[in-house]
Amino acid sequence: MRGVERAMSEAAATQARLTRLGGRTRTLIACAVLVVSALGLGGCAAAREELGTAASGCFVDLALASHAVHHHGRLRGVRLVSVRSLSTHAPLLFNAAEVDGKRLAQVCLVAFDGRFVARQVERPIGAPLGDLAVVELGYPRRRVLATLIVTRPPLPFGHSHI
Repeated sequence: MRGVERAMSEAAATQARLTRLGGRTRTLIACAVLVVSALGLGGCAAAREELGTAASGCFVDLALASHAVHHHGRLRGVRLVSVRSLSTHAPLLFNAAEVDGKRLAQVCLVAFDGRFVARQVERPIGAPLGDLAVVELGYPRRRVLATLIVTRPPLPFGHSHI
């Protein structure tokens, strides 16, 4: 109970000090708080860009991707990529990026570490078994296009620079 009384006493003392301050000083304090807050929020935005979380729209697909590998493995990473970029780095995923005969502009790639066998995943392409499964999902139309099984990732999925 004494802790509560002490906190109330300290709050009352702080309130009294603020009341004694002039209007100009309170305005300066308020401005300082706003500037610090704005800088803090700017830092959050910079961190978002640094982390590559522009793929946040793909995080909605985690359940669908996990189902495609039958809830096996450990999540390695999520990326939103242009299909055009897959033509050189992952041609099998590039070829699978079609819906109703039309090439998609972007796809979500969700990578899982584990031990994967082609017959145990949805829409398998690539090796018959491997240590990595990359589930390709249509974006923004959410559907499994393919599950690429490989031993090495065709694209980086981690943030090794952090």
